[in-house]
Amino acid sequence: MAPDDFAFLARLLRRRSGLSLTLDKKALAMRRLEPVMRRFDFKDMDGLIGELRLGREALAEAVTEAMTVNESSFFRDTAMFRTLRETVLPRLVAARAQSKRLRIWSAACAAGQEPYSIAIFLSQMGLTREGWNIDLIATDLSGEAIARAEAGRYAACEIERGLDPHAMRYFRRERSEWVVDAALRRMVTFKRFNLLDSFGWLDDMDIVFCRNVLMYFDTATRMDVLDRIADTMAPDGLLILGENDTLDRAGFSPSADGPGFYAKSRATILRLG
Repeated sequence: MAPDDFAFLARLLRRRSGLSLTLDKKALAMRRLEPVMRRFDFKDMDGLIGELRLGREALAEAVTEAMTVNESSFFRDTAMFRTLRETVLPRLVAARAQSKRLRIWSAACAAGQEPYSIAIFLSQMGLTREGWNIDLIATDLSGEAIARAEAGRYAACEIERGLDPHAMRYFRRERSEWVVDAALRRMVTFKRFNLLDSFGWLDDMDIVFCRNVLMYFDTATRMDVLDRIADTMAPDGLLILGENDTLDRAGFSPSADGPGFYAKSRATILRLG
């Protein structure tokens, strides 16, 4: 790929997804774009980039999806999920006992393993049976990932990564796939959403999961996304990040709940209030 073509590709990806594509990722970019080349019948990278320069929307969307990471698993990071189940959710349930409402956002949810893992905990707590209003929202840039998540169909190897026997009752076997129980699927609202777009439709979030996403953004984009996440959160809400994510924003401070958990800083709460 010629240097000016790579620079064009990097600008396109940053504009469409926030992804920061640096020169050291050139070989990775070439590998990830090979399926796109086959799908659109390009013989070489020059042809693909040439069509992108002409503003071919379907191609640009396919390239963006190919370059974004959609890797996840059920109950990924067992320590974080243990803290969520044993400490964070019980505390929030006690704090929201009067309103009986919880709002949770799983950003960059990939194929849905994270929000379904959260839904399993909420189901085990029996909140809906007690009249709670649970808003569990899951978003991702990839339309293909959201379609998979809504279908709730997973290969055996995906089920084996993270699920314990107690959670298997939320799935049923259909030939070679495992399908999420319909009641659990109804607990999650999936929506295709770009973190670069307006967060105006999101507000008063009790927990925001944005794990293993910010590390792919440059500093300016990362700080902008964090500012807008803070705007969506309840004063006592929590932001949960991945172990490789960097929090370079004064709007949050580490929570006593442990690594990866962040609370809105006092200054941020006063500014937003």
